Amino acid sequence: MESVSKQQAPTQRSDAAEASETGGVRSVQRAMDILSLLTETRPVVSIREIVEATGLAKTTVIRLVQTLEQAGLLWATDKGYTAGPGLWRWAHLAKRAWELPPETQQIMRDLAARQRETVNLYVARDIYRVCVAQQESPQPLRHVVQVGDELPMWAGASSKVLLRDATPALLTRVARSSPYGESHVDTLRGWVDAVLTTGYATSAGEREAGLSAVAVPVTGRSVAVVAALSLSGPTIRFTDDRIAEFVDDLKRVAARMSERGFDHPLATV
Repeated sequence: MESVSKQQAPTQRSDAAEASETGGVRSVQRAMDILSLLTETRPVVSIREIVEATGLAKTTVIRLVQTLEQAGLLWATDKGYTAGPGLWRWAHLAKRAWELPPETQQIMRDLAARQRETVNLYVARDIYRVCVAQQESPQPLRHVVQVGDELPMWAGASSKVLLRDATPALLTRVARSSPYGESHVDTLRGWVDAVLTTGYATSAGEREAGLSAVAVPVTGRSVAVVAALSLSGPTIRFTDDRIAEFVDDLKRVAARMSERGFDHPLATV
């Protein structure tokens, strides 16, 4: 027993030091970086591509890839490595946990069909907002983000809505993450006050030039904001009259979603 303790101690100290320096375990982060290289447009990656993308030594990449392969998270092919069967099981679990109920999805589809703009549903994750559901606009020129994408909270109509109940400490942290620094907190407070007064938020070119959005809160049983429902698209189509129409429709849909109850891993009710 004594010899085991002596062998484990350096490893424990190393892990703690590594975590304190990086905010997480470095080897785990490196493994996640490798998995994140896999996309719909790049379903297979080679060792050389991983080395070039991560900047890691080839020997380190090989060790990490072998570990991921043993865990079933990567699968070796003639052209390189692709997603392994272990991820398939996790994908099914994630789908069950994250996918919205069919009736809620139908409400969003109907909204996109009526207003002909992209419908997004965001929830807050610390200083980010995560897109948890989307219905694309039927128009050729449209705004689309991927479900699961994390966007910053320092700008955008949905961010303003999600920050409605934010603490001063969170507003400060969001401001510090912005290109404007901590002075941006005054702007954030102004946005929050506006949402409290009007019940909705708008944005035009705040994060992407030529992109506008309108968002309203989806609330839980405690009337706290649990999600932001938005319509987004090219700024040229977001005229004052259309924005007023969007707000009315969004509020009606959000009220229905709030009445039905909004259950999601990132939403606190």
